[in-house]
Formats: sequence, C-alpha cells, structure tokens
Amino acid sequence: LFEYWVHEASHVPTADHHLYRWRMASPHRWGAFRRLMADRADYVEEVLRRVETDGPVVAGDLRQRQGPKAPWWDYDDGKIALEALFHDGRLTGYRRSNDFARVYDLTERVIPAEHLAMPTPPEHEARKELLVRAARHHGVATFEDLTDYHRQRNPPCRPLIAELVEEGRLVAADVEGWAKPAYLHPDAVRPRRVSARALLSPFDPVVWNRDRTERLFGFRYRIEIYVPEPKRQYGYYVLPFLLGDELVARVDLKADRTARRLLVQSAFGEPGIDERYVVDELAGELTSMAQWLGLDDGIVVAPRGDLAPTLRAALSSRTPSR
Repeated sequence: LFEYWVHEASHVPTADHHLYRWRMASPHRWGAFRRLMADRADYVEEVLRRVETDGPVVAGDLRQRQGPKAPWWDYDDGKIALEALFHDGRLTGYRRSNDFARVYDLTERVIPAEHLAMPTPPEHEARKELLVRAARHHGVATFEDLTDYHRQRNPPCRPLIAELVEEGRLVAADVEGWAKPAYLHPDAVRPRRVSARALLSPFDPVVWNRDRTERLFGFRYRIEIYVPEPKRQYGYYVLPFLLGDELVARVDLKADRTARRLLVQSAFGEPGIDERYVVDELAGELTSMAQWLGLDDGIVVAPRGDLAPTLRAALSSRTPSR
C-alpha cells in the first residue's frame, strides 16, 4: 500500500499507482504551495534532494516554524514542500506502525519497480477505470456517487459515463425512490443478500458520502467532532453499526489505553430494530474490537443512549464490563 489523495488521504494498492498519475501531473490548486513557489522556489528542490540523500522524513524533520503553531491545518514551509512533492508523485507517503505522522520517501523506494513500470494511461481512460471500480465497490450508484468515490470532478466525467454504458462496462438502472438515474457494475448480483457485521469509522466508504448513506439506509449521520459538546446529539466519535444490510445502531467509542478499557460513551439504536438481536451482535463486535486493540481490562458502558442498559447487560457475560 501507499498513501495518496483518493476520496481523502487513503491507502491504495501500489499496483494502482498508474491510475493516479494524471492527478499527480495536474496543476496545484493549493494557495500555500503557489505562495511557497513564488517566495522560495529553490526550497522545494532542496527538500527533494535531502530526502534523496538522507532517506525518508516526516514533516517534523523539516521544521521551519517560528512561533507557536495555530490550530488545525497551520502548515509551515517544510510541510508544504513535502505535500507539494507528495501531490506531484515525486515523493510517496506511507505510515509506520504506531506512528501517526506521514512518512515521505522517494517514489521509487516505495512503489515496486514492476508497478512503476506499468504504462501510464491517458487521463480519460484512468478516470473511466476509476468510475468502473467505484461501481463495483458501490453495487448501485448515481453519477455523483461514482465520481465522489475517488473524488473526481463531475464535468470531465459526464461524457465518460455514456461511453462506459455503451461499452458495457456500466449498466444503466432505475432505483425506486431515487430521483436520479443509477448505474450498476455488469457483474452485480441481483437480487443480492449481504451478511455483514462491522463498526464503521466516520471515514469508511459505506458512510463517507452522507447523502448516499441517508438515501440507501435512511440513516442520517454527521460527525460531531467539531460540534461543541453541549450541542452534540450522539457523541464525539460515533461509529455506525452495520448488521446485515442495515445500519442499526451507533456508538460513541473511546480507547482508554492507560486503564486498558474500551469506553462506550453512548449507544443508540435505530427505530424499528430488534433490540435484543442488535445488542447481542453489537456486544460481540465490541468485544472483538477491545481484543484487537489490546484493551484487556474490559468494556465500560456509560448510561447515555437507549441501548446502554441492555448493552451493559449483554457484555457482562462476555468481558469484565461495567
């Protein structure tokens, strides 16, 4: 895997590197980079030479800041230069175990030679392939669903959809209740049953496109990290719970690594669910999560949310819960 901008910063198979080269070759839209190139054009090349000579770096290795860092996305020139080279594909990003920071290295030291040697397709062909892959991942999708999956702009993709339908690589469809035309991958199975159980992060593709999530599941979902605590409806870091082919509940989770406990700070069910069944399955998924996170001292369920009492009871026989 390598890291690149797909629907956001995403982990991508190195075998797909060629499908994003058109994006790497596209002009920078980032004002901070344009400013850096105007003021310190040589600095970006200096950064590239340092990585080439000294090996991989993280942004902190090139600290250029004078004075305190402002909140959120206050990048100094070192970080901006690395991000510009990352966008261009001259540097490639990846993550080390237990390290939040992105590591930057020369692309040829990260992407296997056989994948770098793959021919670079024309932009329109790469875009078409990404649209087809989005259809395969989605099952059924509107035009906007397909473009959003890999963060493609709509205007250059509109004529490509008609080409893909004509080529048989997409199948036009109508979905009851949808106002817009839909598209299927030709290998889509109809009718289809899904047997799944998963806690989804706010960035999981199943719930990333909030409009699609509401259209498919009737599940309104908003991340509340940036909402002041008194105004949060469900919690700070809420994970939807997928069971079968429905989103049936949501839980606000936190890992207390000092106490080695998984904290369930709220648990809410969706209307009309079979509460006992959902809670038993949710308890199993939370137990699995606590295990792979190494939180061995139990799962603590706070009293917030309609599922909290039954969830606490269900967990009592599985883990040393509270």
